[in-house]
Amino acid sequence: MHFFLYPASNGYNSYFDQDEGSIGGLENPPKVVNELYGYSLLFDFIALLIGVFVNWQFVVMMIIYGLISKAYSHPMVRLKKMPYLGWFIVGLFQGYFTFLMIFIGINGYSWDEISSLTIQFPALLSSLILWGSYPMTQIYQHDEDKKRGDITISIKLGIKGTFHFTAVAFFFATLCYLLYFYEYYSISHCIAYILCLSPVLIFFGYWYIISLKSIIAVNYSNTKWLNIISSTMLNIFFLILILGLIS
Repeated sequence: MHFFLYPASNGYNSYFDQDEGSIGGLENPPKVVNELYGYSLLFDFIALLIGVFVNWQFVVMMIIYGLISKAYSHPMVRLKKMPYLGWFIVGLFQGYFTFLMIFIGINGYSWDEISSLTIQFPALLSSLILWGSYPMTQIYQHDEDKKRGDITISIKLGIKGTFHFTAVAFFFATLCYLLYFYEYYSISHCIAYILCLSPVLIFFGYWYIISLKSIIAVNYSNTKWLNIISSTMLNIFFLILILGLIS
């Protein structure tokens, strides 16, 4: 998924977006070439071929994920033009659906083995945190998106509204995560989760304050740092969880 399925989706969407400004992990993306389309489909094929060695349910879910991700930028659908539906579908499939797909892939489960609350609860939590963070990934792209006619949810919310929406959504998501860790782990896990997320909260608050003083602060660099800090701290927490360093 990381080496083939995700790059295939990113490449496919980049081909149709033709981004000229900063996007994803690239501050100055290279000019899109026609070969990108073919390579994205090749990577899709390789991902599905490898997926056959897991089980057929995993392959079907990869196909669905690939089609949904391509619908984000393909001109016939272009979910990016649909602020609310696009936001919901991206969060649902990159969170809940992907969580279940990976769970099936790792354990070799079938669909009827992932219906328990212990699996469904964290799957939904994956979408909750993405629904909160997704508008922030669009906050610096308003001008470029408007040029293409893409009215994203961040454009609908506005700069200040995007910050406020993310703050409220993350607060709600954090409460749900704490409920999960308290129910299935311990209070120590709740404390560790809060401590790991505190750098994210500090940077988010700092960015919000400076953005009120100058719109220039709403840029790719600060968006990138928020993503780096949040992904790093979440990975540290889950690594601690996996290694059993919390009792």
